[in-house]
Amino acid sequence: MKKMWLLMAIFMGILLIPAMAIGAEQTGTIQGFNCVTQGKLCPVGKEDPMAAAEKVFVLWNEKEKKYYFIPNVDRVVLARHLAEVVKVTGNMSDKYNSIYAQEIYAQEGKKWRKVWTTDWQDEIYEDVLGSSPYKRGQ
Repeated sequence: MKKMWLLMAIFMGILLIPAMAIGAEQTGTIQGFNCVTQGKLCPVGKEDPMAAAEKVFVLWNEKEKKYYFIPNVDRVVLARHLAEVVKVTGNMSDKYNSIYAQEIYAQEGKKWRKVWTTDWQDEIYEDVLGSSPYKRGQ
């Protein structure tokens, strides 16, 4: 009987692994990819010229010394939060150093404010184009 419970527990654990990846969360600052790969941080106070010079933005986790691409979020959205502390939730891929974002929050004092979600993105596409090329489940 104990073996049966142990096998069930292991089986349930295996089933939950994909669910844990879906709920992944990373906190850091939005930085330019060139700055990060050259070992520099984007200069505070010069965000506009930096945003014009950079083509790719990443989430930089200072504690881990690791960056994450956010491929489903447009560079304009990320540039708006350059050098800000943000929290990104979504599906993570360690293999590709990326997060397919579901939500992005910006830190304001000790609170988090939602600044982007896939739902908001889908709504805009629906309103403007009549359908969303990124709509989940299609």
